[in-house]
Amino acid sequence: MLKIDGMSVSYGPVQALRDVSLEVPRGEVTAVIGANGAGKSTLMRTLAGLVRPAAGSATLDGHSLTGRKPEDVVRMGVSLVPEGRSTVPELTVDENLRLGGMWRSKAERASTHAEVYDMFPVLGDRRSMRADTLSGGERQQLAIGRALMSAPECLLLDEPSLGLAPLIVTQILELVKRLAEESNLAVLLVEQNAVTALRVAHSAVVLNLGQVVMSGSAADIASHEELRHAYLGY
Repeated sequence: MLKIDGMSVSYGPVQALRDVSLEVPRGEVTAVIGANGAGKSTLMRTLAGLVRPAAGSATLDGHSLTGRKPEDVVRMGVSLVPEGRSTVPELTVDENLRLGGMWRSKAERASTHAEVYDMFPVLGDRRSMRADTLSGGERQQLAIGRALMSAPECLLLDEPSLGLAPLIVTQILELVKRLAEESNLAVLLVEQNAVTALRVAHSAVVLNLGQVVMSGSAADIASHEELRHAYLGY
């Protein structure tokens, strides 16, 4: 389980997160939703070791992630798919995937490599093609596949629907949900598209101006009319 307790983050005088606490159980997708500027991406970057919190802590299965370098966070089992499908455009699909597991043994990489191609058949078909020749949906699959190459216990997905057609978004997020359930992964999904996120998530947290304003089952939050109008825009 990923557990976040009392996390606060500041950028100079601006407090981006204020006393945020939440839990991400294994085998489930937990969505973090809210408007632009709510602190969603800051939360993900902090968990990945890219930003240091001013207060609070994060643990994975009881092991502290707080204050560790990004490469150490990955080795501890946390992998981030950042906003914008950050693949290396001039490298091939296969080369991008190998980057994701470069610190693991050759045998471990080979095993996960095969699993990723089984999971995303289109990547296998395009393994020798440069990443910048792929469609948006294919690049998102490549970004997720590269994150899986590190054999994570916890997967952080930051705005995976950005710029994608609704049908592609649904397919990718349904796959993520199945991945969480079948591989016992803890998945933290940050999404501005609240409707889509709540459809695939088991539980959810609503952020507003860096603070948790509601948490609970995804179904309960989706059916909360006042909350939807106030914070989610639908």
